[in-house]
Amino acid sequence: MSRPWRVIATAEGAIGAIGAAKSDSGPGAGAAMAPWLLWLLLVIGTGTGTGGAPPEPRAVPEPPRAVPEPPRTVPEPRAVSDAELRELSEQLLAADSNRAGPGQLELNLEGSGRLFSRVSPSLLAVPTVSALLALLDNYEPQTGRAEAEPPEELREQRRFLEAALATPVLALLERFVLDKGLYPSAEAFRADLHSMWFGLYSRSKGQALDSSGFEHVFVGEVKKDAVSGCHNWVQLQALESAGRLQYLGYTWDGPWAAFPDVLSLRFRWDGHLKSRGSLLVGSSPEFDLALFTLCFLARPDSQCHISLGGEAATIQTYSWDKQRLVASAYPLTPQ
Repeated sequence: MSRPWRVIATAEGAIGAIGAAKSDSGPGAGAAMAPWLLWLLLVIGTGTGTGGAPPEPRAVPEPPRAVPEPPRTVPEPRAVSDAELRELSEQLLAADSNRAGPGQLELNLEGSGRLFSRVSPSLLAVPTVSALLALLDNYEPQTGRAEAEPPEELREQRRFLEAALATPVLALLERFVLDKGLYPSAEAFRADLHSMWFGLYSRSKGQALDSSGFEHVFVGEVKKDAVSGCHNWVQLQALESAGRLQYLGYTWDGPWAAFPDVLSLRFRWDGHLKSRGSLLVGSSPEFDLALFTLCFLARPDSQCHISLGGEAATIQTYSWDKQRLVASAYPLTPQ
């Protein structure tokens, strides 16, 4: 409730005080000022004194808002059809200039003891092949023993992926996954490529980080005295050259007259048996990496139907514990 008498009382008190002060300066000065000063104090008191009308609030300017960046034009992820898988696998094959050519790789399928009768030094000197060879001795084959990753071995991982990504084969795959909206950027795809293949996990019930998709597929492991994985011909020829592989014959050879071929075979590695294993023979490391990655992304934990040189083929992939980590990838064969 407004109480104007308080304002008047306050004003009158102020006049008295001012009048007293003026009387010290000269007789009659305070009395002469009282009427207009009273009016002034009444006006001021009704605006600012206690109980008066509050002053109009000043508008506080809003802080400037940051201009949002325009959204990136990333397409929504779209399903990959079987027709697209067949078409892209043929494109990857056509782009694989580093696969074995005539006279560079010869196999001794009907014999026993040795699988490779000839491997051209020029084939092993291909940048992606030499980068793969540098990685093969970085791993402990026995499961249950933790994998060490010193800085030099991490650099070798990066060099291998960089060499693969510099090829037309991986360029095709990268363009495809970006166009399909599976990744927002090339950087995101490349980071995930490293993670899915080189991310460590445990095949020993958590006792040790002893495995990865790369080790299982490209190098191979030994579990309970048997070979597990090992789906890469470059590793097989390296083991055979070192006297550590005994070829025991094949169970199925694909219809391909030129490389890559699909082969199912038996062998021993340091005495440990691989009773049946399948792999692509004569393909480049980047081709295997691209094809297995494609199927892992498009058909995880299932069969992936592709086409190679007009012939139908099937890649089986598995993820580790339903995570985005490769557990295995290899071509399926009838036997």
